[in-house]
Amino acid sequence: MILNAEDITIQNIDHLGIVAGIIDAIGLVEIINELIGEEKGEKVSPGHVVKAMILNGLGFVSKPLYMFPQYFETIACEHLIGAGVKPEYLNDDKLGRIMDKLFIKGLDTIFFIIALKAAKKFGVSLSSSHLDSSSMHVHGQYNTSLPEVILESQKVENNQETEELAVKSPKEITITYGYSRDHRPDLKQFIIELICSGDGDIPIFLKLASGNQSDSS
Repeated sequence: MILNAEDITIQNIDHLGIVAGIIDAIGLVEIINELIGEEKGEKVSPGHVVKAMILNGLGFVSKPLYMFPQYFETIACEHLIGAGVKPEYLNDDKLGRIMDKLFIKGLDTIFFIIALKAAKKFGVSLSSSHLDSSSMHVHGQYNTSLPEVILESQKVENNQETEELAVKSPKEITITYGYSRDHRPDLKQFIIELICSGDGDIPIFLKLASGNQSDSS
């Protein structure tokens, strides 16, 4: 068969093919979909959205969320993320809704479940581990906090019955002054608590904490 030049479409994959392959090997898309659920009729699942965010974050770019679809117009979107996933489906509204659901479910819980699955998949020993905290300073005032939000009309279908759930959001962290491990006591900060395996220093637990939280807790 002879192909003409106009019949050939070239799309970049670069290093993201390896990243997408590891994500698929872990089963991250399926884990996310099971944890936070899929909505009937949505064009792209929560798991595929998270996969897209990881690919974007490891794509060496830094752009606002409203430009997110433009990034995937330049790469093999369906090949990397999933069949039927188009760049326009990955808009900032969709990303925002998924991030809200991830926050409500608990990001530390989600990270832990995925980390254990990855450790089992790749044979990482968890016989020993190391816990450490790091402070991350930020610029700006950060003088506002999230309200006590009650998410209304969370509908779950079960045997053709619809139940409305009111879900109270987890408590947000406080970005404030505290003991600065990166030597910027003049700036507000938050804390990252991380547990890594003794085998290969693989992160197995991640939690964000307020900037003034003590290590002793």
